Amino acid sequence: QVQLEESGGGLVQAGGSVRLSCTVFGIIFRLNDLAWYHQAPGKQRELVASITSDGRILDADSVKGRFTISRDNAKNTVYLQMNRLKPEDTGVYYCNTSPRPLAWGQGTQVIVSS
Repeated sequence: QVQLEESGGGLVQAGGSVRLSCTVFGIIFRLNDLAWYHQAPGKQRELVASITSDGRILDADSVKGRFTISRDNAKNTVYLQMNRLKPEDTGVYYCNTSPRPLAWGQGTQVIVSS
């Protein structure tokens, strides 16, 4: 059974940075494409960045040049480095497999103050 443990969120000022981490259990991590998803308050969850098993990256237009996804297969962990944060980046961030997410974790909340 897959288990996802996101961490690293918090309260940050606009223009600041934060690094999210997600450790994944229950899958063969190195063989899976992974992604970070963002759910803003009152909105649907949306994919913000994905990384394939061989390291190819795809970013949503809204985060291009600001967010960087990476992975460490030895640690079963995927990261999201978030720079130049904006208030609209506020929300809960989840990691999961891509393109078909499995069971969701609790996510980690990021609040960007203006």
